[in-house]
Amino acid sequence: MQRRSIAWLAGLGSLLLAGTASAAGFWTDAAKPYAGTTIRGVSESTPPSNFVKDVLAPQFEEQTGIKVEFETTSWDQMYDKAIKDMEANTGIYDFVYIEQDIIYSYLSRDFLVDITKSLKDTPALASADFSPDKFTSFIDYFKDANGDLYGVPMEAFVKIYLYRKDLFGDPKAQEAFKAKYGYDLAPAKTHKEYQEIAEFFTQWGKDNGQELWGTTLQAHSGHPSSWYEFFESWGPTFGVYNWGINPDGWSATVAHGGSMNSDTAKAALTYWLGLLKYAPPEATASTWDEVAASFAAGRAAQGLVYGENAAWIAADDTKSGVVGKVGVALPPLAEGVQAAAESGKGYIGYYDGGAFGVPHSSKNKEAALLWLQFIGQESVQPDWAVAAPRITHTATYDDPKVQAMDAKIDGYYTLLRDSGKLFAGAPAYPFHAQVREATAPFFYQAITGELTPSDALDKMAEAAETELTNLGYRK
Repeated sequence: MQRRSIAWLAGLGSLLLAGTASAAGFWTDAAKPYAGTTIRGVSESTPPSNFVKDVLAPQFEEQTGIKVEFETTSWDQMYDKAIKDMEANTGIYDFVYIEQDIIYSYLSRDFLVDITKSLKDTPALASADFSPDKFTSFIDYFKDANGDLYGVPMEAFVKIYLYRKDLFGDPKAQEAFKAKYGYDLAPAKTHKEYQEIAEFFTQWGKDNGQELWGTTLQAHSGHPSSWYEFFESWGPTFGVYNWGINPDGWSATVAHGGSMNSDTAKAALTYWLGLLKYAPPEATASTWDEVAASFAAGRAAQGLVYGENAAWIAADDTKSGVVGKVGVALPPLAEGVQAAAESGKGYIGYYDGGAFGVPHSSKNKEAALLWLQFIGQESVQPDWAVAAPRITHTATYDDPKVQAMDAKIDGYYTLLRDSGKLFAGAPAYPFHAQVREATAPFFYQAITGELTPSDALDKMAEAAETELTNLGYRK
């Protein structure tokens, strides 16, 4: 879902590691049959994708003679263009961005080339510098039931709790907060604490003549980003997992064994909507992009923000007004959620990311396979991670420049490494988009106040089951 803003990239082209250059012999030789070819791709305009376009694509062209035309566009356009191309088998794109939550739909429709099999069948294309074993476990999301790989991860990050360290550390704010609530001001561990902090800083802004609110909120009243914020970020913090759909019978209603309209889900949605009064006025028009922009502009004291934005918000003073003031923490949780995540029975939030895959409709599959391996090398990862806090290789955490950036962004990489296992990607639903679209209108009506949270979730659960029945999942 991803989202977001353009990261700073100036000068990074000169920083690519020597290891890539030393491997140039392979890339030149393997690419000889395809020199002069142009491969085309599409992705969302995000910090990781812009690094690919501005830094990695020129490097690849220099070493191979294969030109990369990489279109970075809006999230909506990216999906629309890629899916229409693959459905029509027109072959416009030779590689496409595959978000973690849509891979299962693509696999069910046989859209993608089996990378594992392709490299095995054409060993001359297989680079010794590309190994799926070097990736983090996030790569497993892009494998089929047999373990074959269909996408090379290019970004992976968690949606984290960002907070303003300068505000939380202000002695006057600390004194006033403790006087009002009876405990020390610190990043929230519980939903009650988060709500009280939101309330406090919203009033603090009013009292001090500041355009400051207590929390960001990704609550667009007509865009799927708000649906995702609830079901993939806030819902799990209450213990609502996998959208409340029970795979044993594919039920969503409590009456049939699901939990989409459970008391817990209704409490979670009521809480989330209740935060609107502490969010900036742009919240109901905010997607992932606007949430990051609001936080970077200093308009909120805290919020859940996609981790790919952490670097530029915390360290790029050409785009952010809160450089040096950003702290990171795990999201607030209901009782029992952390224990459930640690035991593997639940999760505390969203582990997001995506990969590049090759459509069956591509007319330049071999050249595209070389490109995917190029961006999957271990040697290109550190500069990429510094430009946009996404990590796909285990060794990237130990790189000195990544560790130096970690200190600038309050230990985000360390949090990702140590606590990433507590987060999870979207459930493996081939019907992902269909159920989202069937339920989203009722969700938007809850945001606008046309439906109560309880009524909205009742209607959503019923709509989900109707759609699952129409698709043949429910009997």
